[in-house]
Amino acid sequence: MSPKLSRVKKLLPSWKSAALSLLAAGLLILAFPDFEFWFLAWFALVPLLWAIDREKESTVRTFLLGWLFGIAFFFGTCWWLTYAPIHYAAVPWPIAYSLIFIACLGAGVFPGVFAAVMSVLLKKFGSRAFLAAPFVWVFSEFLRYWLTGNNWNAIGYSQAFGPFGLPASIGGVLFVSVFPAAFQGAILAEVFARLQNKQGFVEKRLPYLVALATLLFPTYLYVKSQNQPQFSVIRQPLIHAIAIQPNVPMSSLSSEEVRRRRDWQFAKALEIETGLDYRLSPSLIILPESPMNFMYHDDREFQQFIGDFARRNNVSVLFNSAEPDKTNGKYFNSAVMVGPDGREAVQYDKIYLLPFGEAVPPILEGIVPGFVGNFSYGGEYDLFPLGDARAGVMICFESHFGQLSREYVRNGADVLIEMTNDGYLGPTPVLRQHLANAVFRAVETNRPVLRVTNVGITAYINERGQVLGEAPSYTEATRVWSVSKSDGSQTFYVKYGDWFAWLCGIVTFGLLIASLRRRKSEQPAVAGVEGNPSERDNLFGIQR
Repeated sequence: MSPKLSRVKKLLPSWKSAALSLLAAGLLILAFPDFEFWFLAWFALVPLLWAIDREKESTVRTFLLGWLFGIAFFFGTCWWLTYAPIHYAAVPWPIAYSLIFIACLGAGVFPGVFAAVMSVLLKKFGSRAFLAAPFVWVFSEFLRYWLTGNNWNAIGYSQAFGPFGLPASIGGVLFVSVFPAAFQGAILAEVFARLQNKQGFVEKRLPYLVALATLLFPTYLYVKSQNQPQFSVIRQPLIHAIAIQPNVPMSSLSSEEVRRRRDWQFAKALEIETGLDYRLSPSLIILPESPMNFMYHDDREFQQFIGDFARRNNVSVLFNSAEPDKTNGKYFNSAVMVGPDGREAVQYDKIYLLPFGEAVPPILEGIVPGFVGNFSYGGEYDLFPLGDARAGVMICFESHFGQLSREYVRNGADVLIEMTNDGYLGPTPVLRQHLANAVFRAVETNRPVLRVTNVGITAYINERGQVLGEAPSYTEATRVWSVSKSDGSQTFYVKYGDWFAWLCGIVTFGLLIASLRRRKSEQPAVAGVEGNPSERDNLFGIQR
């Protein structure tokens, strides 16, 4: 074997370690929709951490292991991104899957960072470093979020339909991510300590752990008291929301078909409205993010139609529309409410646009086209009046951003409304993966989420993250929900945001600095034998 090939081979992990990395990715894939074996997230990282320990002497090898894990995991959970280009743009499937694979190469870098950092810590601190795994893991997820604007399928989201999502109200979805990672890190720390014939971590440090728990218990009680809503009276409904799931096909529609679908939505809403027994409360009709390109400001016919409908039936109508940005000639992706008087009441312009789908980063604008459009970014957190209550609206991808719903609640939102259309991604796992995002937004803010979709999944999500009244996907469906004014309480997450993720970043950097200091403290021993080459070489195990 040539020297170059020999050097390359030394940089590659063993096949056994690579197999462990792929096993970990496979287990974590099964924890997410459509499989939803959420409990596997509590064990999936064990093979990866084991593989990292096997290769810990080389940061490059461990990075490659984490990268391999990340590529396999993201491809296995996000392959549905190929559906739209294959079905609607006639892109050959090998090209579509190749493009998604390239995107996964980028996303996989962040688990690679996790693995590289863990190898440094394991090399310096031994099996005790497994206890740092939850902090480093959350740091890597937080890093992905801030550098890419996307944290899709963070490990915490796997718990959306399990029993462990409630801590999100304290520190967001990344606070939930820490629990499976901590469980696995503690298991490995204990196992490796015993395999090395050492006293187990828990057994050895039990008095210290008891003392730490005693100190932390008052802090826990304070956070819990700040996080618990206080209901002094039973809240009465202020308004009734009528959600329409129209199941509009994503293939091209004739203008006649567009009108037929539009008329069906409003006729169905009116049918429900006239059948309500509780007419003392006003009603709001909510339509999903629309594939039919409503343009309220530019379409006089549509203005007349919807205004007449609202006045005639004494209802408000909330719908999605492309609204002009007068500053640059572009359009906003907007949510517009027309009140019972037939006039526009509020307009919210989408702030978090889908990268490369709805907007191209300014540095690439004019070079790379937007796949759906090139919208302007909104900048105002507009709230919609619902009687005496107020609502914040999330349009599609925006339900992925905890800081948006958090800002709404800080500004006084009593309920959150999500308008989305996942129809262009087909009957794939994206439907429930996207639903998982909305579940966490409800828990984080202690506000219900009214989720209204084109093809599914339309549902009411209560403050505890329970999905109620779920409508079957790819069917025409309607739902009626009561909206009440909240008690105004704010969760710990609403008040302080991603404080825990920042803490994990501080801990990670602190441990890395400590490991580097330990390395420097070992250098004098090497310097002491600098004059004797044979003794110096023997320190590194070199045979002469």
